[in-house]
Amino acid sequence: MKLAFAAQMKEMDRVAIEERGIPSLDLMERAAEEIADVVEELTEVQESSAGREKRLLLPEATGEVSIGDCCRTWTKMPGKGEKRVAVFVGPGNNGGDGVAAARLLKERGWDAAVFLVGDRGTLTPDTAAMERRLAEVGLTLRPFPADTTGLCELYAWCAGCDAFVDALFGVGLCREVSGLFALAIALMNTYDNIPTVSADIASGLHADTGKVLGCAVRAAATVTFSLAKPGQFIDQGALYTGRLMVRDIGIPGDVMAAQALNVETIDAAVVKETLPMRKADGHKGDFGKDYILAGSVGFTGAPVLAAHACARMGAGLVTVGTPSSVWSIVAGKCLEEMPYPLPEQDGKLSAAAYEKIMEKLRGCDAALIGPGLGRSGESDALLCRLVAEIQQPLLLDADGINALCAHMDSLYQRAGRVTVLTPHDGEFARLGGDLERTDRLTAARDFAARWGCVLVLKGHRTIVAAPDGRAAVNTTGNSGMAKGGSGDALSGMLLALLGQGAEPYAAACAAVWLHGCAGDRAAQELGEVSMLPSDLIRQIAAVVMGLQGR
Repeated sequence: MKLAFAAQMKEMDRVAIEERGIPSLDLMERAAEEIADVVEELTEVQESSAGREKRLLLPEATGEVSIGDCCRTWTKMPGKGEKRVAVFVGPGNNGGDGVAAARLLKERGWDAAVFLVGDRGTLTPDTAAMERRLAEVGLTLRPFPADTTGLCELYAWCAGCDAFVDALFGVGLCREVSGLFALAIALMNTYDNIPTVSADIASGLHADTGKVLGCAVRAAATVTFSLAKPGQFIDQGALYTGRLMVRDIGIPGDVMAAQALNVETIDAAVVKETLPMRKADGHKGDFGKDYILAGSVGFTGAPVLAAHACARMGAGLVTVGTPSSVWSIVAGKCLEEMPYPLPEQDGKLSAAAYEKIMEKLRGCDAALIGPGLGRSGESDALLCRLVAEIQQPLLLDADGINALCAHMDSLYQRAGRVTVLTPHDGEFARLGGDLERTDRLTAARDFAARWGCVLVLKGHRTIVAAPDGRAAVNTTGNSGMAKGGSGDALSGMLLALLGQGAEPYAAACAAVWLHGCAGDRAAQELGEVSMLPSDLIRQIAAVVMGLQGR
């Protein structure tokens, strides 16, 4: 799924309206129809308003207040069979979408009320036009109350709602939310049993970064228009967006295609295309000869997990180089892979391992360096030398990344060769990635471009970035994967795809998606608490077969 930044969406709207002559009110009307449809869809099985919360916690007021204590000038409960919706709008065009949606819901038999947050004098022309249409069905824009009594009345009325519509801010928001806007957001977030449908984006989220700007609506669903936005998938945006529905409101396809949409989510179709074909008459040498340099005293599981995942992902031959003192442990757990001992110093690789490593590498198609290798001055120097000299596609993870931190110039020496890094946020910061002053997506893309590598920035909603500016956000996976060894499994899977000749960026996207899907299957079987990385590896086959329609 292609993702569009806020500036790109603004330009698409401009071209559609100014150059293609599509009336802006027509776009707004279509957006409103989609919002109204989703509100009805979400509330088809909602319980009746009777028996909802009887006591309310009012923000910045006197504390807990009984509904019966509130002055009720317009708080009648809805009639039998009638559904109620409260629509909260700002003065901008996003608010106009909400005003129009309220009118449509009223026409469909809903008890609707629209509350304007902000200055009426700043209504955009389109929103003002929608207000005039609203009057035709007997509704008016009610000012959002600024006093405690009015707020009590509003909370009381909202307790009888079946749904809220959030149309406070659109995708252009870039400032902290405060004042009455924050109060309106708090109101919508108060009722866990009343779904909020957000128009285009959950108010309070930054559309490009997913960061919460002070506070944000926790939407049950977001109806976004034309294209999804990066901020709906990354950072806190992934938690606040709810169910995301992308709806066409009439912007021509060629107008959208004219934008450089080089950020996307990873989907099954793309992954399926990336999976290497297996020749019916192929032999083990045709499916990748992969090399893993991993393990040290105290870290014998990492090479095993990486090797098993690599083999399970289709690699023809998997060679594992590991320090001699742990070789027997690793060899005892690797039946299908081929571990061999390397010279070491105090349980970690020594400089004397260089020749044996290079000898094994000569016949390999791709290499992985890092899982469980540990750190020492001698082993770090060895790894940096290998990084500079290995000609095959090279994947660096864990201590392979840590060794690189003080010798980033080694990446420059790999210019023209394939290099993939798979850091989590902590490792990324040590590599020089800037997560303090910018968002994860921007930081990942900047790093990949600067160092000429494919970057896999691991975490909730892992981001894959290529040197040419392409980036992808992964949406599979779960918190049960937040355990030692999951990263080793991912590295092994990615190595297998590189060894089978997959394009590096596509291989990284496919690996993180498959890894997440395998984790989701493991969680379904065992639960997120009890699942292990080895359980994830056992699910790889089922995920791959599912993609192949088997």
